[in-house]
Amino acid sequence: MSPEEYVPDLPRAARIGFGEAVYCAGKSVAQIAAILDEASGRDASLLLTRLDETRFAALAERHRAGLDYDAVSRTAFAGPPRPLAGATRVAVVTAGTSDIPVAREAVRTLRFEGLAADEIADVGVAGLWRLLARVEELRSRAVVIVAAGMDAALPSVLGGLVPGLVIAVPTSVGYGVAEGGRAALAAALASCAPGVVVVNIDNGYGAACAAIRALGGRPVS
Repeated sequence: MSPEEYVPDLPRAARIGFGEAVYCAGKSVAQIAAILDEASGRDASLLLTRLDETRFAALAERHRAGLDYDAVSRTAFAGPPRPLAGATRVAVVTAGTSDIPVAREAVRTLRFEGLAADEIADVGVAGLWRLLARVEELRSRAVVIVAAGMDAALPSVLGGLVPGLVIAVPTSVGYGVAEGGRAALAAALASCAPGVVVVNIDNGYGAACAAIRALGGRPVS
């Protein structure tokens, strides 16, 4: 077997409850194409993450035609996602519009697994009135994923306002001392709001998977 050959994780869904996801950053276009061909051959659906526009455009037309591609989140569905099932139980919130790519990765991951999510953007602490106008809506959700960069204050604020699980996603948005998201990560980890869960910098995919676990697994369709 070539060291570059893709080995599909066939029992992943049965083992941990998530469909197969492929991280495309660092993979060549040829490797991505081979992965798509292999999945197509067994009629499998894949979630592709970190598929940038350059790599997407370099794929053959037959591959591009088979993908549901979202440039904002750099995600793609190869094959149909799971059907939506049940009421909307997750909200995905951003402090600013600059955090939307990370938040959208979470939304798309949830959609791939059959969960709908509310998207609420630009409700950061710089204008708290925007958040307060949506608090009652957020209080009705079992899980609130919060993407925030700079000082990442929003997850802590929401942790003190809503009863559901708050999952903080520190983002790499911010100037100088924000250090590519390290300040946001430290702030989220040091939150005084009890029970806030934190994932890695820019990890919208991981936040969505944490939400699915918290909800007891992906819905039965």
